[in-house]
Amino acid sequence: MSSVDAPRTSRAGRNLPAAVAVGVGLLLLLGASLWFRPEPFVALVVVAQSAALWELRSAFARRDIHIPLTPLVVGGAGMSVSAFVAGPEALLVAFVLTVGAVVVWRVLDGSGPRALRDASAGIFAATYLPFLAGFVLLILDQPNGELRVVLFVLLAVANDVGGYVAGVIFGRHPLARSISPKKSWEGLFGSVALAVAVGVVGAVFVLDAPWWLGVALGVLTAVTATLGDLAESLIKRDLDLKDMGSLLPGHGGVLDRLDSLVITVPFVYLVLAATV
Repeated sequence: MSSVDAPRTSRAGRNLPAAVAVGVGLLLLLGASLWFRPEPFVALVVVAQSAALWELRSAFARRDIHIPLTPLVVGGAGMSVSAFVAGPEALLVAFVLTVGAVVVWRVLDGSGPRALRDASAGIFAATYLPFLAGFVLLILDQPNGELRVVLFVLLAVANDVGGYVAGVIFGRHPLARSISPKKSWEGLFGSVALAVAVGVVGAVFVLDAPWWLGVALGVLTAVTATLGDLAESLIKRDLDLKDMGSLLPGHGGVLDRLDSLVITVPFVYLVLAATV
């Protein structure tokens, strides 16, 4: 392939035009799902976490770890619906039932150390994806929930864009070289700066809350989202993977987009529930 035909990539290794196009498309899909009624957004969460579970299952299979996908997908859908309809207690009950179903499903295929390993991986998957993702539906059930969900997503986008731009332009000092060599301290500062800016605007004009709440949300998002990215990077390094999948051109897999969101959303939910 000639250099003319090769996809354009940035210093951070992304196909930038594809990444921008897919990112804009995802934001439009998010907005459309929240426009008239909340149910389409619930369905979108179920589809996204199911795709991410499928990617995680395929990735774990590289190390001969086989997580039961069916009870995870069904239980994940149950967690999402329970969180939206009946609140945090129902989310917790649905999570416990899903964990039980995962263990029973795997034990029916055989017992022993392999079953213990597979069941443990399944419990991790149930916690990491549908349980944590359920908190975004708890946010949706708060007053002006649609606007709060949009603000949460924009905070995450600001974190990603700010970190990407600052890292590409100014990145010189690695944040965690052994885990994610392309992440830099300069990128982290860019994430904080843009996330705080979005947080302050959102707090004042969307939540009708003090500006300092926006600062807190911005800093919190930058820290937790970065930890989420690093945690997934650790998993990918152990599995010898660059991306968890290829469903989203320029971004990798669905899980590569959800990794920071699912770690951040419980904290944003708690802050909003306690202060607004």
